[in-house]
Parts: sequence; C-alpha cells; structure tokens
Amino acid sequence: MRYSSIDSSLFVSNRRRLGQLLLPKSLAILNANDLMPTNADGTMGFRQNADLFYLTGIDQEETVLVLFPGHPDPKLREVLFLRETNEHIAVWEGEKLTKEKARELSGIATIYWTNQFDTVFRNIVFEAERIYLNSNEHTRNDSLVQTRDDRFIRFFRERYPLHQLERLAPLMHQLRAVKHPEEVRLMQKACDITQAGFERLLKFVKPGVTEFEIEAEMLHEYVRSGSRGFAYSPIIASGKNACVLHYIQNDQVCKEGEVLLLDCAAEYANYNADLTRSIPVSGRFTKRQAEVYDAVLRVFRAAKDMLVTGNIWDEYHARVNEVMEKELVGLGLLSLEDIRNQNPDWPAYKKYFPHGTSHFLGLDVHDVGNKYRRFEPGMVFTCEPGIYIREEGLGIRLENNILITETGNLDLMGGIPIEREEIEDLMNAS
Repeated sequence: MRYSSIDSSLFVSNRRRLGQLLLPKSLAILNANDLMPTNADGTMGFRQNADLFYLTGIDQEETVLVLFPGHPDPKLREVLFLRETNEHIAVWEGEKLTKEKARELSGIATIYWTNQFDTVFRNIVFEAERIYLNSNEHTRNDSLVQTRDDRFIRFFRERYPLHQLERLAPLMHQLRAVKHPEEVRLMQKACDITQAGFERLLKFVKPGVTEFEIEAEMLHEYVRSGSRGFAYSPIIASGKNACVLHYIQNDQVCKEGEVLLLDCAAEYANYNADLTRSIPVSGRFTKRQAEVYDAVLRVFRAAKDMLVTGNIWDEYHARVNEVMEKELVGLGLLSLEDIRNQNPDWPAYKKYFPHGTSHFLGLDVHDVGNKYRRFEPGMVFTCEPGIYIREEGLGIRLENNILITETGNLDLMGGIPIEREEIEDLMNAS
C-alpha cells in the first residue's frame, strides 16, 4: 500500500454502528467493485467499493463481506471472503492478501476464500429473515454499468426468493455522512498533498505552458507524496475553457492575460480532497479579473460561515444564492430589472453561477448523504462558488473543504493560498 495502515478499530467501529441500525434477524452483504475492462485484455485501475472499504479497510477485488450481528454462532456474525491467491497469481499480479493480513487490516476473525462463498453462506442465510443488499442510490448516479452488487441482487432473488430484501444504501448514507476523527485525519492528509501540488504550480505556470504539462506537474507531486493520484478527473482550464464546468481535455496552451482555473486534488487511502483555485497565467490579475475574483471570494467567505451545525441544504443554498445575486449586480452582469423579471425556476443568477455551492465529501468526491438532514458535527462539505462570464472568456471558482464542528467549522484547506494578493506574490517570487 502507498498509504500507512489504518488502525482496524475504525472499521470495527463502523461495523458495530451499522449492526445497530439493522432490523432484528437481519444480515447485510457487500461486494467489492469489479475490475473494469478497457479493450482486448486490458483493465482500468481498481477502485474499491466505498461502502465495503468503509466497513473493512480491504482494498482488493473479489472481496465479499457478510454481517449478521444476531447469528447464534459468534464466528458467523462477521465473515469476510477473499480472493485466494496462488503461485500463478503471485507471478503475474503480485501478492494478494493472506487471511492473517486481512484480519489485521479489518479486525474480522472469520475469513474464507471467495470460492467458498456458496457453501458457507448457506450455513448463515437461513437464520435470517431480512437481507440488506447494497446498490448505488446516489441521486446523481446515471451509470448504465452493472455492478457486482447489481448481479448479486439478481442471484439472491433467484436462489433465495422467500427472504425479505431491505435497502442497505440509506443506512450507509446515514453513517458515512458523519466522519470519524480518523477519517478526518486521512482527508486532511489528502488536503495536505493537494496543497503541495498547488504551491508547486504557482512557481511553474507561465504563458506558453500547456494545460497537460500543468496536469503532469500536479500528478508528480501527488504520487511522490503517497497518493495514487487524482481524486477525480482533473480540470485544468485556461481562458474560455474555464467556463466549461467539467472541462477535462486539458490540451490547450495557456496564454498571457488569461486566468487558469484548476479543479484538481489528491486522494489518500481512498479518501478525497477537492480543491479549486483560479490563478493569472501572467502572474497578475487584470482589474476586471480582480473584481470578479474578489466577488467570488466574498461569496466563498459568506458560504463558509453558513456551513455550521443546524443549517440545512436548501436553506443554505438559497442564502448563498442571494449573496451571489448581489455580487453579480455589483459586477454589472445583472440588473435589478433582470431579477424582477426572472423565471423562478431558473433565476437570473444561474446564467453566471449555474451549479450548487457545496456537496458532501469523503470516500467519494461527491460523497453520500441526505440533503434533508440538518448539518451535524463531523460532516465535511465542499464550498465552491464560481462566476463564469462566457462573453468575456473568464471563469473563476474557489473551493475548499470544510469540516463542521460543535462550535462552527474547520477549513481543512485553510493553509492553501486563496487571497488574490498572496497568489500573485507567490507567483512572482524569485
């Protein structure tokens, strides 16, 4: 592993808390993600199912977890299934987890090989009345790819049709939304690696460099610091490209006088950071660029102050949007008449600020959580207002990661330069 081992007490605690949410005589089953194919015999890099990692700390394909807190046999209350290794696999793919190592990582005593699943599972399942199965219930998920969990749901219905099925996802969303202190530590590490990458870029960016050269600089800094790389597809958007919200081509030359929007961050131990900064390619903002930057920064500060215990999603976003509306009027982008005549379903400010200000952050970049749940200590949100003026070829967004606490909030990226003057000074330092 590139990252230091995580104390298994985190995963033991996570399983215990999930067990407390299950109905009596219930078991839960979670599957690893698939190795996704490319072409011929190629595969993409493996990324573990976030729920399975959250409960086990196991970062290996073909893993299955069965939780049955009420099983009569204590040895069958937590059962982990692993891919069995052999000499051929060791030669071609490298070592896989031993049972002993998996026990150390997960804190689970009972471990079988995955090829033993059917036999062992039959000795467990008939003691249960309800079966919690997992699926991707993220509101923004629109993937057509069938997962191992999807296939297992079909398998289970065919093999055990008389059991009552329950949805596991709502329980996982409830648990994962509030971060354990150890999770916060891992997210802080991802933020610290991200900071090193950004500060390196401030000394590298100048007219004539390409967006993909900047991407390479970031990736090098992340990997050398213990990350597997980008937490998500990086956005390195110069000039008018910054007005494309999910621009990922990263193939243009950065020109003098442009602003470069950088939305890229590192992951660490499967936990993610999410940073956006906007910097002047030439090292100094123009007067107009500075006006827009300062407006976005004021919205950022106002929004950050609202990320506190007791607030709630829709009310928070409505208040942030009011602040943004005033800033857009001050920049001459909206008039009071535009606001009076706006369509309530698509307010005038959305022409220049078409996305939300915050999302949950954790094991997934757009992490799971419920927008109707009031903010609680331990939740981590992004804070990312932006203004995009297509007619001026100018897009500016600022984003940090905010931990909600008992007494307010903590900016996990508080050490990353965000003040306009500080960025200019660092870019022009000899």
